Amino acid sequence: MKEVIGVRFRPNGKIYYFDPVDYHVQVGTDVIVETARGVEYGKCVLGRKTIEDEKRISGLKPIIRLANDEDKKKFETNKKKSQEAFQTCVKKINEHGLKMKLISAEYTFDGSKVLFYFTADGRVDFRELVRDLAGVFRTRIELRQIGVRDEAKISGGIGMCGRDLCCNSYLSEFIPVSIKMAKEQNLSLNPTKISGVCGRLMCCLKHEQDTYEYLNSKMPGVGDNATTAEGVVGKVESVNVMRQTVRLIITDEEDNKTLEEFKVDELRFKPRKKKKDKGDKRSKDAKRDKDLEALEALEKEELSSLDDE
Repeated sequence: MKEVIGVRFRPNGKIYYFDPVDYHVQVGTDVIVETARGVEYGKCVLGRKTIEDEKRISGLKPIIRLANDEDKKKFETNKKKSQEAFQTCVKKINEHGLKMKLISAEYTFDGSKVLFYFTADGRVDFRELVRDLAGVFRTRIELRQIGVRDEAKISGGIGMCGRDLCCNSYLSEFIPVSIKMAKEQNLSLNPTKISGVCGRLMCCLKHEQDTYEYLNSKMPGVGDNATTAEGVVGKVESVNVMRQTVRLIITDEEDNKTLEEFKVDELRFKPRKKKKDKGDKRSKDAKRDKDLEALEALEKEELSSLDDE
């Protein structure tokens, strides 16, 4: 058995595990730890917990010490220096005429390295830029190209729901999202309506997926037949998943059709079968076909590069 604690280096960043050794570390305590980037300043967000030996995390490192007042001052100083480094790097990018967008600059705690995060449409030859920046800051320079999801996570913003972006407010890691989720929730497949500010499928599609799968399993499919409590058979015209109601087209003996709404519990029908994935059925609208294919291609991209350090 081994005790570990969870440490986070950004307010909404990924949680990394460390050995607390003999230190009394509580949630909210600032600690100094050694990472792949060097010595870093982090905050404990998960208190001591015991893990079994077979589940032990590989490469588990011990914390160096609890952060003191001097460490906290140095951390705040690094924040100010990072803002100045950001402005300097933006000027240098413009001078070199590079097609890249700088997102963030960050000093490591020990000041041995400055990391710059940027986005670009393709590969960028920034070798001259790195040499120029190294001459200005007199330390190691590292430029990292990140994706648009990472950009939204760092920069933040307001989603179409009117609230702060999930990735910026509380999501520590990106959740795999697919177009199948939008279909399961009967959403419009218009990319502008199911994409977030980053241009990728909205992370919140995953939040309600399990609920929709459960509710849909209790509903008949559109076009199926259902029988009412009185024994009348009708054809399903539409379903309301959230209200758990079904609208039936009922045809009488004189071939007159009426549209009536029933609670799903009042009907008898064959349970909906899960459709096998035989490829997405494309609309006749060529533009929507193109947009859907573009979204599916984006799903196959790497979800995040920022936390893989």
